[in-house]
Amino acid sequence: MNPEARRIQGVYITLMLGNTLAASFIWGINTLFLLDAGLSNLEAFAANAFFTAGMVLFEVPTGVVADTVGRRASYLLGTVTLAASTALYYLMWQISAPFWAWALVSVLIGLGFTFFSGAVEAWLVDALHFAGYDGSLETVFGRGQMVSGVAMLGGSVAGGVIAQATDLGVPFLLRVAVLLAMFGVAAVLMRDLGFTPDRSEGTAQAVRGIWSASIEHGLKNPPVRWVMLAAPFASGVGIYTFYALQPYLLELYGDPDAYSIAGLAAAVVAGAQVVGGYAAPYARKMFRKRTTALILGTVASAAILGLLAVTEVFWVALLLLVLWALIFAAEMPIRQAYLNDMIPSKQRATVLSFDSLMGNTGGVVIQPVLGRAADVYSYGTSLAIGAAVQVLAAPFLVGSRRQNAPADVAVTVPGSPVADTVEGAPGAGPVPGIDGDEVQR
Repeated sequence: MNPEARRIQGVYITLMLGNTLAASFIWGINTLFLLDAGLSNLEAFAANAFFTAGMVLFEVPTGVVADTVGRRASYLLGTVTLAASTALYYLMWQISAPFWAWALVSVLIGLGFTFFSGAVEAWLVDALHFAGYDGSLETVFGRGQMVSGVAMLGGSVAGGVIAQATDLGVPFLLRVAVLLAMFGVAAVLMRDLGFTPDRSEGTAQAVRGIWSASIEHGLKNPPVRWVMLAAPFASGVGIYTFYALQPYLLELYGDPDAYSIAGLAAAVVAGAQVVGGYAAPYARKMFRKRTTALILGTVASAAILGLLAVTEVFWVALLLLVLWALIFAAEMPIRQAYLNDMIPSKQRATVLSFDSLMGNTGGVVIQPVLGRAADVYSYGTSLAIGAAVQVLAAPFLVGSRRQNAPADVAVTVPGSPVADTVEGAPGAGPVPGIDGDEVQR
């Protein structure tokens, strides 16, 4: 690996570390924080729903910002927006603000996160191509996931300990501090390499052009479309499982006050991110096609959820949770690499943001449905239903596999002969639907 590619990976890992650490400070105490501010349980979870709705609402617009203004600019806007909205959360906690204020600021927090999604990933891939990196994307994404897992574990534990030693508001102030520090880091180290925003047109016209081309390379691109259509099922069930396993483990353990047991779910997922990120490149080598790994991972995860639904032994459930989290973590870098190998540089951030939107939409719809099933029946029943829902993602992945996209067997970053054929790079001819000179690699 050449020094420039190594530096770019170092910046990417630093950004992942800072972002995840800042976010995870409040993951273990957010609901307690909202209840302590005077909200009811219904209002607290409704505030979380407004946060998810904010992500759905702003995913694509902020992706367009990253593709028209710049990925670095999008990241910097994200740090400022998220820091300001988190500070407002702290202020509202101090004054016991009404619910409408929590709902509004929750949407703004969702906006802050959407400036990151797509932009950082797009920045990395373009910069690596610019630096002449010829390794696999799974390796780079896997390392980022490992670092995120460590940060998630450390931040979640630290946030809970600090809140207990001080008060529930301090972890939110720590998040603001880390985000401001990351603003400084990105301002100094992050540069849009291998990508030049096209500012020759007016803003409105440029946005329309990016949006049109993004649809062309997203929903109108069959192998990408099928992967996106699978996202709501897999992501929606995954988000619900993460939160539902906390009370479910307590139920199986037999002690409703053993909060450290409930925290095992977050700890297991964080640890799995580290192991899964390390294993992703090796898992990729086991299969000729990336979609094979994705299909098998989806089916295996659903089968494990089915077993979790019927087990009555705590330690068996914990073992199954470890397996579920490891599979999920190992297939995620493969999925990221597959998508990135099929998306042109100029539309990458927008298409990736649209993919994130699809996943979040699944979370908005599936979480309440499965939560209601847990209320009416049991957590086990809700997990069984979740397993059935997740299996629905498999046919869409099979649909992507049937397109025989060159990216399905690719092992290097965009810019390789395989990726150039996919993305219409110089020498490969125009990509269907756009002019050849629109893709600036």
